[in-house]
Amino acid sequence: MSALSIAWLEDREDDFPPVESALDRRSEAPGLLAAGGDLRPSRLRRAYAHGIFPWYSLGQPILWWSPDPRMVLYPAEFRISRSLRKTLQRFIARPDCAVRVDTAFDQVIAACATTPRHGQEGTWIVPEMMQAYRAWHRLGEVHSFETWIDGQLCGGLYGVAIGRMFFGESMFSRQTDASKIALAALVAFCRHHGIDMIDCQQRTAHLASLGAREIPRRLFTRHLHEATGLPPVEDWTYHRSMWTELGLVPSPPHPSLV
Repeated sequence: MSALSIAWLEDREDDFPPVESALDRRSEAPGLLAAGGDLRPSRLRRAYAHGIFPWYSLGQPILWWSPDPRMVLYPAEFRISRSLRKTLQRFIARPDCAVRVDTAFDQVIAACATTPRHGQEGTWIVPEMMQAYRAWHRLGEVHSFETWIDGQLCGGLYGVAIGRMFFGESMFSRQTDASKIALAALVAFCRHHGIDMIDCQQRTAHLASLGAREIPRRLFTRHLHEATGLPPVEDWTYHRSMWTELGLVPSPPHPSLV
């Protein structure tokens, strides 16, 4: 790590170095800012509030990142293809389908850690990471959006919420488009509650196809400092009426769901 000229954090509450000191795009690890430290919720919260996140593999120290540019999804720019719109409309019309928030967080993060991904070996959601985000979830700042079909958890995502900012972490799917349904619900929820940006951390073709794009880190941190200072969302219930934020018309709820 010393050859990369990054800061080493001890277990005490060290301050993070300025994000501008992260390794640049010409380095072998662009965006890498620091290593070491711990994953206590207090340190994680301070990291996220400054645009820093942990990402590492088994056998590595904790690595802290702040890439430039930053991949974000503005809820107002969420792109719904014709096929996804049909999928969503069919989903919300079925009485045995529902989006829920925070009813199966442990299952969601475990599924994100274990679901195979094309072109990726292993996972960055190591046991230490799962333990840390579960602890943070119990403090009310980490949330899961879940796609339920016929009583089964079929897909979902989890992320961090500070003020009016949402930081997406990972998604999984056990049925076609189940993770996209959860993401669409997150977007609708964000529009409803005035959350104007979802952090996606790093570019992927999948996120880009849904409307996410890269912005300079300085613009990201500027928005971040404003959004994290706003009052947090108090009610993390996903209401069916929120689908109207995406131009979808929810059918009347089934009597068994009332």
